[in-house]
Amino acid sequence: MAEELKIAVFASGKGSNLKAILDAIKERRLINTAVVCVISNKKDAGALEIAKYNNIPAYYISQSNYSNSDDFDAAIIEVLIRHSVNFIVLAGYLKLLSPRIVRKYKDRILNIHPALLPKFGGKGMYGLNVHRAVIECGEKISGATVHLVDEEYDHGPIVLQDSIELDPDETPESLQKKIQEIEHRIYPEAIKLFVEGKFIEKEIINNEY
Repeated sequence: MAEELKIAVFASGKGSNLKAILDAIKERRLINTAVVCVISNKKDAGALEIAKYNNIPAYYISQSNYSNSDDFDAAIIEVLIRHSVNFIVLAGYLKLLSPRIVRKYKDRILNIHPALLPKFGGKGMYGLNVHRAVIECGEKISGATVHLVDEEYDHGPIVLQDSIELDPDETPESLQKKIQEIEHRIYPEAIKLFVEGKFIEKEIINNEY
């Protein structure tokens, strides 16, 4: 992409991936990139506080505040247009984007998932649920996946993956901490591929999976 990426980050939680992206921008590991707004469906999301601390417009937009999904989508799209957003990054956003938004920003929406897709994806597969399932299934490795978003949960072309081996005494909590470290590293790397126009449909690093 030749033009500057003007990113809207959608997040429902603490915002650690948002912080990782902002750090990459500040440290010039990501250039020609700006986070222009942050949207959350959770009023108390830490991501909103991170946005405010960094003087980034922050919006709480919940479907519960709208009488129908069309009005909810319209409210989100109005914010995206107001800030001239041309790229969306989902960073722990625990809600499926509507087909209307996915189609409007086709091939310009990324998500990060705390497992090696296509395994351990889909509805309900988030947070400790994912890591618990990985351990219970006896997996020897796990990792994180950045992928393009389509109209299904955790489904779309893989942009970047990286992996680690599980320890014999691994717990969901210990695995989550390790996977988050991978997420914070590869999410900015994945965005950089789009900034530089170098996206390859599937690139897997250090991964024998």
